[in-house]
Amino acid sequence: MSSSFITLILLTIWINMAQLQQGGPDEKEKTTALKDLLSRIDLDELMKKDEPPLEFPDTLEGFEYAFNEKGQLRHIKTGEPFVFNYREDLHRWNQKRYEALGEIITKYVYELLEKECHLKKVTLPVDATESEPKSFIFMSEDALTNPDKLMVLIHGSGVVRAGQWARRLIINEDLDSGTQIPYIKRAIEDNGSPEEHAIYVWDHFIAESAAENIFFVAHSYGGLAFVELMIQREADVKNKVTAVALTDSVHNVWHQEAGKTIREWMRENCCNWVSSSEPLDTSVESMLPDCPRVSAGTERHELTSWKSLPSIFKFFSEASEAKNSSVKLAPTRRSNRIKYEEL
Repeated sequence: MSSSFITLILLTIWINMAQLQQGGPDEKEKTTALKDLLSRIDLDELMKKDEPPLEFPDTLEGFEYAFNEKGQLRHIKTGEPFVFNYREDLHRWNQKRYEALGEIITKYVYELLEKECHLKKVTLPVDATESEPKSFIFMSEDALTNPDKLMVLIHGSGVVRAGQWARRLIINEDLDSGTQIPYIKRAIEDNGSPEEHAIYVWDHFIAESAAENIFFVAHSYGGLAFVELMIQREADVKNKVTAVALTDSVHNVWHQEAGKTIREWMRENCCNWVSSSEPLDTSVESMLPDCPRVSAGTERHELTSWKSLPSIFKFFSEASEAKNSSVKLAPTRRSNRIKYEEL
């Protein structure tokens, strides 16, 4: 029985009902009988007689779809987006096909969570017996041990599963908009403060360097990260670092609780080029007892590193020569600079 024939039957019944409702008591009884007949019609069963078997592939390749480099689901042969109405006038069959594809995509996202995001699958409840119903979550290896941050992602209700925001978006838009993977990757990238990152790089790379003279240029918050590095690795930094150039640094030796020996070392081996309307290298008064502050020759924060470049390299050259000749570098170098002790 075709779907068009079903429509014709229903349309005929509806017309007959409309005609009967205009008559007397006998017609009303017939109307009631027709309504009863109509209520017994199982539209799903009628539709099933005219639709193909509900048998679908169990892989993306079987559906002839794949995700491209942009994370978009595209047909392997045509490059076209997913088509819901694969067969006209077979909505139920198309819906079942869509759901079958959705289950494959759910498994695909699970694989991405484990392979790309390096999350592990944890079964719930943790003490469940074999006969109990189970669920699962995904979590990073350090989720229970990281003392700094923990981010929890909770999806909505419906057919979405772990790692997904909306299956429809995954199928019709892309993986970035429909999955939680961008959140996970961003959290992994941001896992650890700049200070922690600086310490890690020092421990695993800089500390192993064979260079006799190591120089730092730290801009803005980078200056705070360097001071924290000194606090955590004071002896190593003093032993390997020749000079430090800060550009509009936002560090604060009081708030960061830098010790006296660190402040003394910074006075002798650091200089902070700050945003100022004064000419380049002109001394700028400071309220903090750490390194000298001089003008970067610009009032724009973001330009301080660029504008002070020639002075910084001269500073490094003098520091290197002083170290090699075992002569300490004076904190002020030019006649128009006020010595730190005089401030």
